[in-house]
Amino acid sequence: MFQEYTEIPIQKSGWIEVVTGSMFSGKTEELIRRIKRAQIAKLKVQIFKPTIDNRYSEDEIVTHSKSAIKCHTVNDSEELYRLALDFQVIGVDEAQFFDIGIIETCNKLANNGTRVIVAGLDMDFSGKPFGPMPQLMAIAEFVTKVHAICVQTGELAHFSHRLDSDDDTIYVGGQAAYEPVSRSIFKQIQKTPSNDSSF
Repeated sequence: MFQEYTEIPIQKSGWIEVVTGSMFSGKTEELIRRIKRAQIAKLKVQIFKPTIDNRYSEDEIVTHSKSAIKCHTVNDSEELYRLALDFQVIGVDEAQFFDIGIIETCNKLANNGTRVIVAGLDMDFSGKPFGPMPQLMAIAEFVTKVHAICVQTGELAHFSHRLDSDDDTIYVGGQAAYEPVSRSIFKQIQKTPSNDSSF
């Protein structure tokens, strides 16, 4: 379980925190909350997101409820590493869209004494682990799994159901493209002749 950590100036070791879950579960809100607390503590902080995430803003991380915070957009994990070296705390949003090098980047930063806070989807629209997220969760000291509410049953939602027929794994969208659903609803959705064995 994640607990707020009191920063100690002489601390030599960094660590990795992962906030994960489905669409509309509050991942970015939690990332922003933790980053703002680090800013209040007057720590040197920077937030990053991948270039592909331009839904709401080019230079901000924006939640679905329109809460926002300034960020730096990067093309890949190597660029993120170069730009993050001088900071005590970094945030990374939409980590599932990064290349596999994000795992080594986060590890190296944490080993250098940086607190690394990562937010991203744990599964893609088909219910499969998404990009580097499984490995990031494995190496993290803290993993927080957040849930949305199923739009059909009111239960906890663990899956992100895509509303159109696009089959691309990487597809940036909001409420018009996805809805959060519970396991039972996702199972019903998946029971079609073409993909009955996939879940």
